Amino acid sequence: MSFERPHADRLRERLNEFPTFLIVVVGPRQVGKSTMVRSVLKTYPHRFVATDKPYETSTLQSFGMSGTSRYAVPGAAPTGEWIVEHWLRARAEAQSLPEGQTYILAMDEIQKIPRWSEIVKGLWDEDRAASLNLHVILLGSSPWLMQQGLSESLAGRFETMTMSHWSYPEMQEAFDLSLDEYLYFGGYPGSAPLIRDEPRWRSYIRGTLIQPNIERDILQMTRVDKPALLKNLFELGCNYSGQIISYTKLMGQLQDAGNTVTLAHYLNLLGQAGLLQGLSKYAGEQHRQRSSSPKLNALNTSLISVLSGYTFAEARADRSHWGRLVESAVGAHLFNNLTDNCQVQYWRESPDEVDFVLHNGNQLLAIEVKSGKSFAKPKGLERFSSHYTHARTLIVGEGGVSLAEFLSYPTSHWLE
Repeated sequence: MSFERPHADRLRERLNEFPTFLIVVVGPRQVGKSTMVRSVLKTYPHRFVATDKPYETSTLQSFGMSGTSRYAVPGAAPTGEWIVEHWLRARAEAQSLPEGQTYILAMDEIQKIPRWSEIVKGLWDEDRAASLNLHVILLGSSPWLMQQGLSESLAGRFETMTMSHWSYPEMQEAFDLSLDEYLYFGGYPGSAPLIRDEPRWRSYIRGTLIQPNIERDILQMTRVDKPALLKNLFELGCNYSGQIISYTKLMGQLQDAGNTVTLAHYLNLLGQAGLLQGLSKYAGEQHRQRSSSPKLNALNTSLISVLSGYTFAEARADRSHWGRLVESAVGAHLFNNLTDNCQVQYWRESPDEVDFVLHNGNQLLAIEVKSGKSFAKPKGLERFSSHYTHARTLIVGEGGVSLAEFLSYPTSHWLE
């Protein structure tokens, strides 16, 4: 039985409507964006093209344009001409269909092409003026670049579908992963068949996920003056996942660390790439939140495991390390499933802490993660409740909601 993420049904709903908006599918690398779109498109007339694949030689003159497109070797960077060529072909194919039948053009990793959003805007506006029944899907794994192009040129012309790391129920249903396996091996579907061969699994995570995320999606696509610092920050951040650490302390452990502004910027880039997030402190006052020390949280626990040096058996035997994996899994789940208006932060008023604070408008939830077997009501929750009397509290683990149950529901569920 094949497994489909819920995004597939939402995409079908959009494609069954007359084209009104561009459909933009974004998310980290290797979470199944292209696979999901290709699966849905099997039942529609379509054209799926990717910027990192060669395209066939053709003459633009047949579409009323001068010049000839050149054959692109694998890995060569297409130009705006590439977008125009495939778009015009899709138009011709859409116009040849019987009235009422939809044609779909899907373009993968389009953000790699300079001025892509301006080109798309002109073509899309022409299609709307002609009431052409042509849906366009744009896919990208660099959310900040996609968002920049969308906000600059395509405002009001698109709907976004965000795909994040796979949840525990998804990995369990698709690959029969146990809860402990999910905590250690994480939520990358491509790595799941390799977990019985841990050296091979580690090689996959490093070579297929970590390295391309940093070197292609960040270093090649945005300005980074100190690439070694960004890489070191990522590795250190995964080692400190689940902990609050000041930028001053981070600078003390990183060579050529620059300043706190640089570190904060690099941490933001890592978060946008779906690798490492820095949670801010909940204080009820925006200026205090911005100046707080970040709580680091890897957005997929496989990133912690592959850098820790622990095998699966060793990680389970170390209660302290396993507890960090559990807390990081909860934080990743909360962040990866956020709705637009919801925020995840932490709270601290020494010596008391609350692991996660979830809020949306007037809704406020304090969450404490308990990975041990003994139970005592966390003092941090009590103190937080005394400061914010309208807040609800939740314990995940011993004495509260089980970890498996918590990971089975989206973030918004726990605010209801």
